[in-house]
Amino acid sequence: MKELYIGVMSGTSMDGIDLALCEIDSAKCVLSAYAEFSFPKALKEEILNLIGGRATLREIGELDAKLGVLVANAISDFMVQENVGAAEVKAIGLHGQTLWHQPEGEFPFSTQLGDANVVSARTGVKTVADFRRMDIANGGQGAPLVPAFHKFLFGSLEGKVAILNIGGMANITLLGSELKGWDTGCGNVLLDMWISQTRQKAYDENGEFAKSGEIDEELLSAMISDDYFKKLPPKSTGREYFNATWLANYLPIFNPIKDEDIQRTLLELTALSVANDIKTTNATKVVVCGGGAKNLFLTQRLEALCEREVVLSDSLGANGDALEAMAFAWLAYKRVKNEVVELSSVTGARKDSLLGGIYG
Repeated sequence: MKELYIGVMSGTSMDGIDLALCEIDSAKCVLSAYAEFSFPKALKEEILNLIGGRATLREIGELDAKLGVLVANAISDFMVQENVGAAEVKAIGLHGQTLWHQPEGEFPFSTQLGDANVVSARTGVKTVADFRRMDIANGGQGAPLVPAFHKFLFGSLEGKVAILNIGGMANITLLGSELKGWDTGCGNVLLDMWISQTRQKAYDENGEFAKSGEIDEELLSAMISDDYFKKLPPKSTGREYFNATWLANYLPIFNPIKDEDIQRTLLELTALSVANDIKTTNATKVVVCGGGAKNLFLTQRLEALCEREVVLSDSLGANGDALEAMAFAWLAYKRVKNEVVELSSVTGARKDSLLGGIYG
């Protein structure tokens, strides 16, 4: 029997809150409705300031509640828009806004904000959140989580297929006898950051600004030699690593590079880091989804560098904008049904885990 779930995703790009209303059963996850709600600019800046600087416990606590209210209001508006009552929705799957992701070291952890208690109380719907920490407790990376959903959704595709999700970070899923996946590194995060800083735009539409520049080969060589790109899977990352400080460490001090040349070089870095990882696999086709799929110049560079067929998930009937939110609707379904998520082959955990806590 199909049940209704709502998935919520606001990724490292913080360009919006994605909501997906899905009909889910053991065999299918069908998108019934999708919407994107704007992410307030002041709130995005507040989050970036906390990630990049020092934060008090009060600031973190208030931000947690503030994000919970923001998400709850978006979900309530979404349900009204789609004429869906709280009693009709089995559960909400809430990823939360990642503040810091540190899955390695003596005390590994991952912190997502957006209080699920607030979301459940204000929407009247049971909410599932905190999907990463049990996997980390079992020795895994706690990320990426979407490969399990990719297998569920795309597992019947013929041939050797890689699913590439380009959000703030980029991750790939390898479909095969054993599920594999990892974060390749930066996706849109540095591209969005640079054009916001230099042109006061949220993103580089179709990569036009990047296309106007030229690759600085010395800068590209230095960045692609970063330790993260050399690491073998399992691996995951976030804004706590790829950020303005990371880029500043590579930019020359005495020989400034044109803004458009930096944008072009950053786009090539994203495409090249993905292509280098794809080339280590036996994938013959790459299915692209996420915000980066809208960047025409980026997808062209991916196809050229990967030397594989590159298609958009939309061409397969899967809404590329909605896929991550759909994944968290499905993860909520798995938790409500008390089913473990088969991710240990992706994250390196000692065992597959029951992911998420139920609130409300």
